[in-house]
Amino acid sequence: MSTAPQALELLAPARDRQTAIAAINCGADAVYIGGPHHGARAAAANSIEDIRELCRYAHLFHAKVYVTLNTLVYDSELDEVQKAVRELWMAGVDALIVQDMSLLRMNLPPIALHASTQCDTRTPQRARFLQDVGMDCIVLPREFSLDEIRRVAQEVDVPLEGFVHGALCVCYSGDCRASLLNGGRSANRGECAQICRLPYNLTDKSGRVLVANRHLLSLRDLERKSRLADLADAGIRSFKIEGRLKAMDYVMNTVLAYSQALDDLCDKNPDKYCRASAGRVITNFCPDVERSFNRGFTPFFIDGVDSVKPASLSQPLTPKWTGRYVGKVKSTRGRTVVVDGNCEFRAGDGLGYFDSNDKFCGFRVNTVNGRNLTTTVQLDIAPGTALYRNLDKAFDDSLKSARIERRIPVKMSLRSVPGGIALSIEDSQGCRVESMSECQLDSARSPQGEARRNTLAKLGDTIYILEDLQDNLGDKFVPLSVLTALRRHVADMLSHTRAARRPLCLRRPENKDITWPEGDSLSFHSNVANKLADRFYREHGVRKIEPALELSSSNNTETVVMSSRFCLRRELNACLKSKNASKLPRELYLENPDGRVRRMRVDCDCASCTMHLIAMPSV
Repeated sequence: MSTAPQALELLAPARDRQTAIAAINCGADAVYIGGPHHGARAAAANSIEDIRELCRYAHLFHAKVYVTLNTLVYDSELDEVQKAVRELWMAGVDALIVQDMSLLRMNLPPIALHASTQCDTRTPQRARFLQDVGMDCIVLPREFSLDEIRRVAQEVDVPLEGFVHGALCVCYSGDCRASLLNGGRSANRGECAQICRLPYNLTDKSGRVLVANRHLLSLRDLERKSRLADLADAGIRSFKIEGRLKAMDYVMNTVLAYSQALDDLCDKNPDKYCRASAGRVITNFCPDVERSFNRGFTPFFIDGVDSVKPASLSQPLTPKWTGRYVGKVKSTRGRTVVVDGNCEFRAGDGLGYFDSNDKFCGFRVNTVNGRNLTTTVQLDIAPGTALYRNLDKAFDDSLKSARIERRIPVKMSLRSVPGGIALSIEDSQGCRVESMSECQLDSARSPQGEARRNTLAKLGDTIYILEDLQDNLGDKFVPLSVLTALRRHVADMLSHTRAARRPLCLRRPENKDITWPEGDSLSFHSNVANKLADRFYREHGVRKIEPALELSSSNNTETVVMSSRFCLRRELNACLKSKNASKLPRELYLENPDGRVRRMRVDCDCASCTMHLIAMPSV
């Protein structure tokens, strides 16, 4: 018995409506974007009207719009959130990405809910619970291996979403309180201060510095373009690119690269996979993810903890984008740099290097004369210093000037009817409309087929592209103005039909009889911040609930700041389970040289292969 191919979704980030539309044009099957408030990126909010316009455009391709409503909600905000959800539903939003379980106790329209990665779904049992209480999709932790994804996929029926590209949080998402305890900015409220990107000293118990002034918690960026087939086989159905604060050029380049990779996967396995939305991207641009912002790449734990080698996950010298190696400095004189290498440069390039103190420095190229580059600043760089390009003017210009269009292939059929002609149009998803026009059909003096085809193919002001025309008019003459008007009419009718037939995702019903699978008590790690979330968990069997730390933060006690599968000891080749354990003392601490962060003790739970960072009491 044959089964329909599984739909694979490329999910793109968008900080605003313009970026979201660009992502859809580049091949995204869905976009996720912040609403007016309560998104996990407070700096990326959007109005209801902008989201309504985005939905209209996305739905032409049957692409979806997901709005992030994935922060904690306080009691005083419950009515505001409920009102916003109703407005988003009326605007056409397909689903909300949520963290706070209070939404399951609000009076909401039947909008689909996706369990955000902030839900910290580390076990198949928790995934099953989230599905059974009404979540239509579950976003898995970035830390999961293929085997862990498979175990969850065997437990649930809803689609699984996995990150494939972009910045990595060092902590399990939703379980980080570094910003909260160091300045009062809660990541679970969309205000992450990126404490993990700061420099630290690694010390022993007495304060002796073992590693000085390094970005020890700053991870490389995720990159899994070559592993999409493995992820799909394991059970991922939505492939998520991180980056709701990224610039449009970054989103376009990355989405194009991953869309082409997904197309290739589907083309090679047509009976197994298909794309989740309609249309194909027509472009003359060759994307390259290495030429957009990144901190160096890692596939993270996709093959399990044992596959990770020391010094492969972090980038301790700088949290910035260094760029591609382009050569070595041969000499400098004033504002002129002579480069030893074969790379071509262009005025406007951004170049960088590490100075004698391992600080990453940069400059812009003003003019180019062969290997001689004039810059905008005075430079004194040691000969032999490696140069990196993190702003590639030629690449950026080619992206800005590239042809990038998304078109839905259509077939047309032209025939005579009593009193005139009829033109039908059908898209690749089976939507079909037909319209007729009255006209006199006389015999033509010359062949008309090519002229009619050229006229009907002029669909450039629509989302369609003519793939096939069945012209049954023979040698009859039809005024081109009649064909033009008919073409416009059927294209417009098809768009309305497609909008009416777009798939609707409605929220799953909640099973009120299931119980929370992890005991009858919740600690502050479960992020319960309001009375409705409290009620939700109690109705599912929880009796004791500690409120979220946002409601009762204190600097006077030891507090778990974050829990991470990334482990400093393993990264520094001193894992406690290895022969190199003695390279570092058993008790380790992290201290920010500027004093901006509370001292943190490094606790390694080797049984679960988890590192905990525990903030020490303030003095």
